[in-house]
Amino acid sequence: MSTSHLVVLPTNNTTSTAERFRRLQSEARSVASEHLGELSSTLAALTRLSGEIAGGGDLYPVGARDLSRRLAQESHKHALTLTAILERSC
Repeated sequence: MSTSHLVVLPTNNTTSTAERFRRLQSEARSVASEHLGELSSTLAALTRLSGEIAGGGDLYPVGARDLSRRLAQESHKHALTLTAILERSC
């Protein structure tokens, strides 16, 4: 049975805590921006898909068309709101 030893070598780390904090904040903002982009894309896809179903006529049940019509309207409104929020925050 062998045992291994962990050797920690000293590093020449000159990055200050404040610099590290700023870098982490920047990375977090970047990830948040990507996440909001995904939400925006998803809202656009939902608007498109629900609009197609709402306009699909007798191919879709009445309840599904009505729900899709409301989803298309709501998701479009939410997409516009998100766009306005993002434009104000830049």
